[in-house]
Amino acid sequence: MAITVEEIFETAQMILYQNLDIRTTTLGINLKDCVHSDFGKFRARVYDKICHYGTGLISQAEKLEIKYGIPIVNKRIAVTPISLIMESHLSAKKYIQMALTLDKAAKDSGIDFIGGFGALAQKGLTRSDSLLISILPEALSKTKRVCSFLNVGSTVSGMNLDAVNLIGPMLKDTARRTRNAVGCAKFVVFVNAPEDNPFMAGAFHGIGEGDVTLNIGISGPGVVRGVVEKNAECDLSALSEVIKRTVFKITRAGELIGRELAHNLKIPFGIVDISLASTTARGDSVAEVLEAFGIEGMGTHGSTLALALLMDAVKKGGAMASANVGGLSGTFIPVSEDSGMIRAVRRGSLSLDKLEALTAVCSVGLDMLAVPGNTPPETINAIIADELSIGIINNKTTAVRLLPIPNKRAGALVKLGGLLGTVPVMRVNKYSARKFMKRGGRLPAPVTSMRN
Repeated sequence: MAITVEEIFETAQMILYQNLDIRTTTLGINLKDCVHSDFGKFRARVYDKICHYGTGLISQAEKLEIKYGIPIVNKRIAVTPISLIMESHLSAKKYIQMALTLDKAAKDSGIDFIGGFGALAQKGLTRSDSLLISILPEALSKTKRVCSFLNVGSTVSGMNLDAVNLIGPMLKDTARRTRNAVGCAKFVVFVNAPEDNPFMAGAFHGIGEGDVTLNIGISGPGVVRGVVEKNAECDLSALSEVIKRTVFKITRAGELIGRELAHNLKIPFGIVDISLASTTARGDSVAEVLEAFGIEGMGTHGSTLALALLMDAVKKGGAMASANVGGLSGTFIPVSEDSGMIRAVRRGSLSLDKLEALTAVCSVGLDMLAVPGNTPPETINAIIADELSIGIINNKTTAVRLLPIPNKRAGALVKLGGLLGTVPVMRVNKYSARKFMKRGGRLPAPVTSMRN
């Protein structure tokens, strides 16, 4: 389907006035062919492969930014889950050295972040998985660009609570080692994690992917908010149609850039992720989109319905525009990275409990929220397990990116800096689930998983 002059003009308006951008171009790179019994040669192969593709991504992306005038905000790389390729090098020292190698390769090639320093632990933990979790506080505190993930469940396998129970202590240790717990922002725990997600911190190159692929993530909360404000009186069906048409246009523009970039790099094009991803920029807030619907304050009654409408319209509009929609594709509701969400928490219209309810219809989960530094590890684990159970039962991706801020209490406002923004510390229920979480084991897969 050809791109028309009218579409180009509309896209230019979106870029200039409504913060439309290509939020990320993410190269997925297979590192399995780098494995070697000599660890020095192994690291050298990893470094060389990342630098080779990373420098190419940077140069070609910059050319397309100039050609089309569309900002490409982040250039990233996702690699094969590290626990899989480190199984013949099981030592904490080597894991740290690999993290430093990834960090140096990303820095030297000009990449913003590199994801995949993680593990797939849906049903159990290998020795490699357990070792990786144990060294994460050191790895995340000693690197700037390395991002980590754990996938601890799926609708088919249930949830690995033994893995979840390792996360709270790990996050508390990471928080103590990094300023304002910012190291925790580079770690996310999933269930039903997609293998082609281009967004950090959860991106990794899935084992079902090819050697190299390019996935892109586009975003346009400001664009959607603009069309919602122009249609202030229409009913929900009409409002959905307006949003669908808008997302259709955004997706078409994004896929055009992605396909040309992949062609120039001589690698396969993967997917376009159509998620509405907030930033701290004025007017680039998902919460403000919902408030434009007629919600007085994000988090009040009616917010879940509004978010469900937005999610459905975004997915339908993207699916009509492209056969290659993938990743997370929906709506992110991070706390620290969305100015409207920050205001909602501070004025009291959005609580942790309501945020969890909203995640039943959003595309990710509890993202970039902060809790008091004295929150017990088992309470952190319980918050994570609650959220992930929503994904297990409803056959959707859910995730948690949580920061226990040392020496901060509920109501404090903590500046994280850069894209991470400012995060308000949220109140946590004072009652404990410690005895329940100590049971461990595995949440059985729901009956809906029995499809064969």
